[in-house]
Amino acid sequence: MFKKKKHGLRSDRMEEKIKARIMDASKIRRVLTRVATEIIERNRNLKNLVIVGVKSRGIYIGKRVAHLVKDLEGIDIPVGILDITRYRDDVTVLKAKGALEEAEIGFSVAKKDILLIDDVLMTGRTIRAAMDGLIDRGRPKSIQLVVLVDRGHRELPIRPDYVGKVLPTSRREVVKVRLKEIDGVDEVLIAEPVKVGGRNTR
Repeated sequence: MFKKKKHGLRSDRMEEKIKARIMDASKIRRVLTRVATEIIERNRNLKNLVIVGVKSRGIYIGKRVAHLVKDLEGIDIPVGILDITRYRDDVTVLKAKGALEEAEIGFSVAKKDILLIDDVLMTGRTIRAAMDGLIDRGRPKSIQLVVLVDRGHRELPIRPDYVGKVLPTSRREVVKVRLKEIDGVDEVLIAEPVKVGGRNTR
């Protein structure tokens, strides 16, 4: 009777290594206050403004911007939620048909000045999908794009109107936005995937 010899098989897995902490809670608060001030300065009719946050972190950034505008001007800006899954161009047709679109926009977007808010802008494809989702619901007067971080690498001609921070990055790097509402902490990090070797015996 022969015994099988066990072989150690090497298994590499990917982990993310944090390279830098770009923003903490106080920095995020400062840049969003600046963004809110810029929004007030550029929009004469604040009562025509509505906010639509791209799920998920865009929602909470949008709510913070709305609170800041109210603190500064005493005007309530409605905040809606948009899940752009079915509008993305990087999912298969079957996945898109099977995706449940979640939109909680309790107001009409027609003839409104929309502040479309997301956490990170890169290729522009998420924002293109979000604009398709908005226009399906009516014809806005205008759509203004607000992002916390613009990291470059655009693939579509989309440019933000309000930016918290321009952050040059390589395509290999990952920008991680953590918000207190979801992650328990406010911070923006740059991470990079690294291979971690291990041994599995079977």
